[in-house]
Amino acid sequence: MFFIDTIETESLGNRSYLAGGARTAVAVDPPRDIDRVLAAAAARGVRISHVVETHVHNDYVTGGLDLARLTGAVYLVPVAARVSFARTPVADGDTVSVDEDIALRALATPGHTPHHTSYVLEDRGAVAAVFTGGSLLIGSVGRPDLVEPRLTEELARDQHASAHRLAAELPDETPVLPTHGFGSFCSSSQSEDDATTIGKEKSANDALVKDVDSFVAALLAGLDDVPAYYAHMGPANAAGPRPVDLSAPPLTDAAGIAERLAAGEWVVDLRNRVAFAEGHVAGSFNFEGEGKIATYLAWMIPWGKPVTLLAESPAQLAAAQRELVRVGIDRPAAAATGTPGDWIPAGHTPRSFPRATFADLAAQESGPDVVLDVRRDSERAQGWIEGSVHIPVHHLHERLADVPAGTVWVHCAGGMRAAIAASLLDAAGRDVVAVDDSFDAALEAGLPLTAGS
Repeated sequence: MFFIDTIETESLGNRSYLAGGARTAVAVDPPRDIDRVLAAAAARGVRISHVVETHVHNDYVTGGLDLARLTGAVYLVPVAARVSFARTPVADGDTVSVDEDIALRALATPGHTPHHTSYVLEDRGAVAAVFTGGSLLIGSVGRPDLVEPRLTEELARDQHASAHRLAAELPDETPVLPTHGFGSFCSSSQSEDDATTIGKEKSANDALVKDVDSFVAALLAGLDDVPAYYAHMGPANAAGPRPVDLSAPPLTDAAGIAERLAAGEWVVDLRNRVAFAEGHVAGSFNFEGEGKIATYLAWMIPWGKPVTLLAESPAQLAAAQRELVRVGIDRPAAAATGTPGDWIPAGHTPRSFPRATFADLAAQESGPDVVLDVRRDSERAQGWIEGSVHIPVHHLHERLADVPAGTVWVHCAGGMRAAIAASLLDAAGRDVVAVDDSFDAALEAGLPLTAGS
């Protein structure tokens, strides 16, 4: 009898899996923090005999190589993947025994990458599930534009063909277990559903209901921004990531924080945006520990720039450190816990800025000096406040000079990214108001909106 456990990395929109039988199991696309996989195996009382990658990942640093080293598992990587470490290459049709009567069969599904491979889990010769990585997702497919621009259309066509291969070769009742697609930027679009089967995808997935030309045209037209740190993930995974280190970073004090700020390093406050607005270290940036810190900090920080983390508790610090190693920010330069009173030199006072709603913005009698929209292009296209300036948050740190003079009312779709942007503007000495509100409230507040196309 087989089992399948899901190991979710919600902040990155990814899932990894542990599947097997009574004694042994296989780990599929494991995360960098492999202690979660080891804990799942221990809870099941099984040994990890195999670790498999569906592809060389572009959105996170894999824990596969480290996990295989620690467990002695066979490390299966698609044969065409160009990597620099010892592994067992796997080709289309290869089958490995995972446990008694349980096997894993490789099925070539290029599209997300040229070498992408899915894995069919078989129990007593019958199909039990398929791990589709970045191929067939829930209502979508993995993006084809993360490898090489010249290959994008070709890979989009490959995605269509791979989806049809999966649909043709697997029973309708087969559970589809993708790695991406739960908020990941590796997905070409997002779905509200949490589970699916081959049969459901046949009736709902564009890759299976549209002809190839219509599918490719729609897919390419709908691609969103690519986080800048993705450029570093593929090379790190191809080279072979270093073992993860989650030990506590060195602690610093107010004087040390001031020195790091003076040196141009990034000091990141992990507290929630309400607490940050009320009082913070001048020059620090606010990336909420409970938000998508891995995505947005890794997207925005100059790669390799030292980062110091300020947290309200050791637990908050450890959680953020775990998030960051998943995207290759391995070791904070320093850290401190407590409150702004602990982080600011004697004789200095915390910085602060106001928060507001869209109703507050609409109530400005003479109109605000500047309304700054920091949503992505795709969000802006759905409608925007008339007269607002648009700079996506992931470009703001490079375009602060493009923000017009005056008090800046900054908004996003819900408040988190507006808080990041407000902290960047505040650190640059600008007067800022963070609109901490849902964009749906802008219309209700009577603000003049320009409808998107």
